[in-house]
Amino acid sequence: MRQYLCVSSVLVLLVSGCGEGFEKTEMLPIDKVPEKVIAVAKEKLPGVKFDTAWTEKDGDKTVYEVRGKSKDGKTRDIKITPDGTVLEVD
Repeated sequence: MRQYLCVSSVLVLLVSGCGEGFEKTEMLPIDKVPEKVIAVAKEKLPGVKFDTAWTEKDGDKTVYEVRGKSKDGKTRDIKITPDGTVLEVD
């Protein structure tokens, strides 16, 4: 019975995401990303060809995540607010 409770607890945490993350994620065509966001992405990750984007909503905040590949084939991501603030670079 004890093992069942442990497994159940872990599953609940995995499904709920431990309370972290964004409320809503939406795919976005790359040509619909604001020019300012793309300009900052290109400045911070020069040489990356961006091809995928989505918005993430957390309450009233919007964050754009833009993904592309570098010339050596490495996938790169960057999270940027609409005003051009960089939140994360991978």
